[in-house]
Amino acid sequence: MSRNIKFSPPDITQDEIDEVIDTLKSGWITTGPKTKLFEKRIAQYCNTSKAVTLNSATACMELTLRLLGIGAGDEVITCAYTYTASASVIDHVGAKIVLTDCGKDSFHIDYEAIDAAITEKTKAIIPVDIAGVMCDYDKIYEILENKKNLFKPANDIQKAIGRVIILADAAHSFGASYKGKMSGEAADFTSFSFHAVKNITTAEGGAVTWRDINGFNNEDIYKQYMLLSLHGQDKDALAKTKLGSWEYDIIAPYYKCNMTDIMASIGLVQLKRYQGILERRKHMIYMYNDLLKDINIGYLMHYTKDYSSSGHLYMARLKGRDVEYRNNIISKLGQMGVSANVHYKPLPLLKAYKNLGFKMQDYPSAYDMYKNEITLPLHTLLTDDDIEYIAYSLKKVLI
Repeated sequence: MSRNIKFSPPDITQDEIDEVIDTLKSGWITTGPKTKLFEKRIAQYCNTSKAVTLNSATACMELTLRLLGIGAGDEVITCAYTYTASASVIDHVGAKIVLTDCGKDSFHIDYEAIDAAITEKTKAIIPVDIAGVMCDYDKIYEILENKKNLFKPANDIQKAIGRVIILADAAHSFGASYKGKMSGEAADFTSFSFHAVKNITTAEGGAVTWRDINGFNNEDIYKQYMLLSLHGQDKDALAKTKLGSWEYDIIAPYYKCNMTDIMASIGLVQLKRYQGILERRKHMIYMYNDLLKDINIGYLMHYTKDYSSSGHLYMARLKGRDVEYRNNIISKLGQMGVSANVHYKPLPLLKAYKNLGFKMQDYPSAYDMYKNEITLPLHTLLTDDDIEYIAYSLKKVLI
């Protein structure tokens, strides 16, 4: 029996469709009441005071860097083993991208390399919660506290934090936890993705949360995000609908990256369903681990006593194999109706980052992780039978 197992289709039910129809009929389809409600629900879920929703996680990271006043002359650290968005936002604001390697036999940033990369110009670090597994934030905070004497704050918010600021790229980790803290409350600022392939989707979209900052009102921070995301206009469209309230001002020539109520309506239903989604993903990960335990592959640990993953990606390594072998396996799986993927090509392998002067040989651990990594399908439209077939297919093509 032939199969066609897709890698990561969105899990949309009739409830999401009905909520979108309700929004379309409401007469309010751009940023409005459902977007504001979605923000409130995200903040509650993440144990934070506020949340802001935007049109992508990329926008969340870039606007956070701008909110923090980071730009030309500053340096921001991130890992070479990530998707381009983690680094491109640094370039967007005019700061210098500082790439570190990942740890040996780890998909996460090399913590010792963070220490070595910090200079007097370093203003922020963007660690990446890959596959839904959060970084070791205790270790990152410890490193940054030990280096705080090098930190040169350039404005009041940087002064209030008093050290290199942690902006988590949590595109994969919504719903994950680390040592009792939810993703969203562990880092200083946290950026989530709700892209179509993520655990929770709004088609496109993202959210940013932050920890309370001494001396700063969360409502003021929220308003600054609103200005940054809506052309610097001091009154949003919802406020302008009040009778006689057309008047507005433009505070600065800012950007346009707001979320809409159509997107938020999908997200509201997805969030209601999310506990079941997380449980299903956990079940499938344990199935894979059990079915693949007798073959020569390694896999990312999603659940330990210290952390619980969001179960976003099933990342495995074909031990002792190289890029050519891995790519051939992906092709053979495709012939059996199984769509597999790779997460990620390290940034120095990509033209844009080569042109910026990055060389792959400077990041040996990242290349070692990449060369034999394979990501198997993991989404909530898969049945247990599908998982068994994928595992069977992988075993078959590895022989």
